[in-house]
Amino acid sequence: MPELPEVETIRNRFRRGADGTPSLLGKHILRAELLWAPTLETPTPQRFRERIRGQRVQEIGRRGKYLIFHLDADALVIHLRMSGDLWWEAEDAPLAPHHRMLMYFEDGRLAFNDTRKFGRIWLMADPAPLFTRLGPEPLEERFTAEMFYRRLQSRRRQIKPLLLDQHFLAGVGNIYADEALHRAGIHPQTRSNALTPTQAARLLEGVRQVLREGIEHNGASIDWVYRGGGFQNSFRVYQRAGEPCYHCGTAIVRLVLSQRGTHFCPRCQPAPADAH
Repeated sequence: MPELPEVETIRNRFRRGADGTPSLLGKHILRAELLWAPTLETPTPQRFRERIRGQRVQEIGRRGKYLIFHLDADALVIHLRMSGDLWWEAEDAPLAPHHRMLMYFEDGRLAFNDTRKFGRIWLMADPAPLFTRLGPEPLEERFTAEMFYRRLQSRRRQIKPLLLDQHFLAGVGNIYADEALHRAGIHPQTRSNALTPTQAARLLEGVRQVLREGIEHNGASIDWVYRGGGFQNSFRVYQRAGEPCYHCGTAIVRLVLSQRGTHFCPRCQPAPADAH
């Protein structure tokens, strides 16, 4: 699943233009086609086609793992979920398998491609209700280490599953949680309320480091879903089970927490007393 750095990379691509993809800022949407209606959460397909026609892309934002196309009158919100991606292609390009929605501009079209059909689209005058339950943005400067510590203390959950909870912290997924915990020297089964203020500050800094590095490398490409990133070449623990830790040489261990593969160094990230 694309995580914060991958979604931010897609946002930047369509804001700035890159590698043959033009910037969409200021472009008018000529029309849109829904190729698989359940992709659209709201409004109705007919209303969607009517409302979006002629609107201009004013800005492209992100909230957690949501992409937000700010239009003249509405916001087009896209969540890529497990396998979604956005492609820029010629207006008359052959229809690729798994295209779910097409938006036509004067010089080409934007295609929402989603193999597993989990991705969703909303067209709303005000998208704020979609984000009311999302946690803080980890890269925002106003989100301090003290605030992070207080949030950790208010829960009593294993830290790895908690980092993946979008209600707790927005945008962090499996890859970046493993990498951040390793940098912070914290075992993934440590209870959140057992962390000290120093550990909390170190963990927040680890989260920010890996997210920023992920964005700098255009995200991570580890399977067929998302391509073009290079952060996978900088993984310290993720998908490195059995290989030596770059810091101490101990073999990286993989376990499953909350049905998610989790990678860590047992020496650099010592287990808490209550780990089981």
